[in-house]
This record gives sequence, structure tokens and C-alpha cells, in this order.
Amino acid sequence: MSLDAGELLLQTVPFARTLGIVFDSAGDGRAICRLPDRADLHNHVAGPHAGALFTLAESASGAAMLTAFGDQLSRAVPLATTSTVRYHKLALGELTAEARLPASREERAQVVAKLDAGGRPEFDVEVEVRNADGVVVATLTVGWTLRPNRA
Repeated sequence: MSLDAGELLLQTVPFARTLGIVFDSAGDGRAICRLPDRADLHNHVAGPHAGALFTLAESASGAAMLTAFGDQLSRAVPLATTSTVRYHKLALGELTAEARLPASREERAQVVAKLDAGGRPEFDVEVEVRNADGVVVATLTVGWTLRPNRA
């Protein structure tokens, strides 16, 4: 890919741009991005709305996924299929999401092999969301699939 995964995600997911998500890094099945502290994103307890926090984490997971499987975009569409969110603490201030694809090289090969066979592989991306002090305020597991393009 000529674009990096964070830039590609921001181009294809306008809502992430609307929230002002900024990517710090993306590569090797990992991605780190930030959500600025903006009053217009706050909820009734002065932190970012759960939807904004989720979008931050889901965006990080998507970029991590793209760094691992972006070479498959010509033949498959990546889709988030599930998500489990645990909110640990009240999130205040700027937030950082760090996503990682826990799959090994062998597991990546299995995903690609299933796609080669016409299947729809599924895999998870783990995300931690931290506040400015580095405290984990939420954790997510985002399930992804690569849906083969229809001929």
C-alpha cells in the first residue's frame, strides 16, 4: 500500500476524521491513535462519550488489522463483526488507544489460506485505551472478518 494504515483508515472512515482521531503509528499488526479532549465530545460526566471512545478503539483496531492484512484489500473487504467493551475507569482528557493483532505468522497464514479457499476468515484485535496518565480506562476485543469480494 502506498498510504499508511492510519491514513487509509481516516480516508475511508469519515466519522473517525469527524472526531479528530490522530494516528501516531501503525505497523506490524499494531496501531496507536489519540482522541483529543474536546468539550463537544463529552458526556454527562465530562468525559468523552462512550461512542467516541469506542470509535477511537475501533479505529485503532482497524489500522492494526490493515497493517497485517492490507495486502488482501484487492480481493476482500475487512469488516468488524463483533466487539466486547469493558469500561474500567472514567475516561477524562486526551485518550490513547493501542491495538494489537495477537496473531502469529502462522495464524496470519491460516487467515490468508482460508481466504484463498473462498472462506471468510475471522480474527480478533485487542485494544487498550489509556488516559493521559497512562491508566487503562477501557479494553476492547474487536472481531474482524475478511469478506471475499463477489465476482
